[in-house]
Amino acid sequence: MVIIMKPEASAQNIKGVIEVIQNAGLTAKVTEGVQQQIVAVIGDKSKVSSVPFDAMPGVDHSVAISKSYKLASRESHPMDSVVDVDGIEIGGGNFVVMAGPCAVESREQLMEAAEIAKKGGAQFLRGGAYKPRTSPYSFQGLEEEGLKYLAEAKEKTGLRIVTEVTQVESVEIVAKYSDLMQVGARNMQNFSLLKEVGRANKPVMLKRGLAATLDEWLNAAEYILSEGNDKVILCERGIRSYETYTRNTLDLAAVAAVKHLSHLPIIVDPSHGTGKWRLVKPMALAAVAAGADGIIMEMHPNPAKALSDGAQSLTPEHYYDLMRDVNKLAKFMRDEDIKSIDLEG
Repeated sequence: MVIIMKPEASAQNIKGVIEVIQNAGLTAKVTEGVQQQIVAVIGDKSKVSSVPFDAMPGVDHSVAISKSYKLASRESHPMDSVVDVDGIEIGGGNFVVMAGPCAVESREQLMEAAEIAKKGGAQFLRGGAYKPRTSPYSFQGLEEEGLKYLAEAKEKTGLRIVTEVTQVESVEIVAKYSDLMQVGARNMQNFSLLKEVGRANKPVMLKRGLAATLDEWLNAAEYILSEGNDKVILCERGIRSYETYTRNTLDLAAVAAVKHLSHLPIIVDPSHGTGKWRLVKPMALAAVAAGADGIIMEMHPNPAKALSDGAQSLTPEHYYDLMRDVNKLAKFMRDEDIKSIDLEG
């Protein structure tokens, strides 16, 4: 349930609504609408089903929410959310690029990748310090040493840092060194981890699970939101299907669907979505056209020597080429002069 306040509602009116909700043992969350504030009721709404909210001072009307993901739903938050990541806004018509190697392999490799990412125009440097791998014999990451390299790269280039957190015990240290914590596909329904990152005062990027439905994905986001962290970004990275040519099937329809169902920003990962570097650029362009708020891609100074995901990593030259066309298309999509052309003329 959400209670829509009148535009002229006072702070005391809103406080009165919140007190009624809290006295029933439920949680109230206030968000800003276009012209009015919205109070969401979190918990078993049957406890307040008999409360005449519509008759309370300052209340315009109340609405029952049908979705199980109440906070992530556009029903409770009609306007698009914009997540500020250390001064970089994601959502709200902005388009961001995150680029870098799958794994932090060495200081030299990461610093070189950071300079390339910066030169190409990315705002974020991606790189895994903790690497959950399918095989226990694969490279597992440099852990805290890798996080320190990422922090050094930020200091040197100004790029914001996005890196994966894989377990509850490492949330604190990953939050210390990163600007945006990533919850990977394999941990999308690790509810203990979701709750912990929800309690951390740090933006979170939640990747879609290997075979997750949109409903499951948005409910996973709800775990983070319900802990008080409203700085959540979704990431479509492909799901498993019958196709074997690509690593995953990149579901670009999910971008439009999420925009309809939720207010949360969504970015696309064409690297994991395809598993083939040749497909990264066309799928990145398709993501821009689909309305994504950004892309995250794997780029390596020398993919042939990468310790993980070399086959889907772009060379510096291919990365620069992609960025030129992505920036052109993103600018075209935002160009109000182009959008306002008189088609009847």
